[in-house]
Amino acid sequence: MDKNRIVFMGTPDFACPALDRLITTGHAPIAVYTQPPRPAGRGQRERPSPVHQLAKDHNIPVHTPLSFKKNADAVRDFQALNADLAIVAAYGLILPEIILNAPRLGCINIHASLLPRWRGASPIQHAVWKGDDKTGITLMQMERGLDTGPMIARSECPITSDTTAAILHDELAQMGADLLLETLPDLETITPAPQDDALSTYAPMLSKADGCINWSQPAEVIDRQIRALTPWPGTWTIRGDQRLKILAAKPVNEGAGQAGVVTNAQGDVTCGTGTIRLERVQPEGKKAMSITDAINGGYLLAGDTLS
Repeated sequence: MDKNRIVFMGTPDFACPALDRLITTGHAPIAVYTQPPRPAGRGQRERPSPVHQLAKDHNIPVHTPLSFKKNADAVRDFQALNADLAIVAAYGLILPEIILNAPRLGCINIHASLLPRWRGASPIQHAVWKGDDKTGITLMQMERGLDTGPMIARSECPITSDTTAAILHDELAQMGADLLLETLPDLETITPAPQDDALSTYAPMLSKADGCINWSQPAEVIDRQIRALTPWPGTWTIRGDQRLKILAAKPVNEGAGQAGVVTNAQGDVTCGTGTIRLERVQPEGKKAMSITDAINGGYLLAGDTLS
């Protein structure tokens, strides 16, 4: 597949490496679709998405429909592009069948997991949180179901005890770009492989409630939760009547006792089994700080019980 008419559909930072590689390797899209500008920052000024800004920097036409399902004009505009292929990466809109079928070769998705494991909105976080030892990128032919389409190509990477969702996000974004460019030349001759639905797992959209730490869990489980859900939606606990965000921590093998108790000035907290040592926290209404500064400032004290 060379110099064909490609449409790119994506929104956040995760999608930018793939778009950038398409542009720099002579596959610049004829159009980019992304979420509309949203209010951001202190002034709540409308800010274009990372993909929008990248496309604008390279003078690629940008479309920002709120929906396709109830917008006949948006559908007609998409069909009028007469695209050979649409490449989708964390776009944020559900594509109806009329859009999926419009390009000659359909729509392919850059999905951040080894499908059929972790279909859904938060595959990176769930792979870390649930203790997977590997994850990767799947290029998938999109169909009506949620991440159920046949697989075109896959690439794996390990998850270690030091892997955070933020680190994995950046690694997989680059891996997705690499796999896409490796696959494009042979795309029309590849026979996609069907997924085994019996092996599927689902990674739903995350909320702030997911970040609440249950100290009765084993330390290694809490460690994975912190590494998976930082920076979004963030992990937190309650000290007294105020929320304390946990930004960084590590499990240690010392200490035992009632779960949730801060046992010393190093910020060790007993868990159901094992101990978590807090490294960086953010008290409610304050800036992020080291555990040493939190202890010295009285925001956390030995003997406190966290809930």
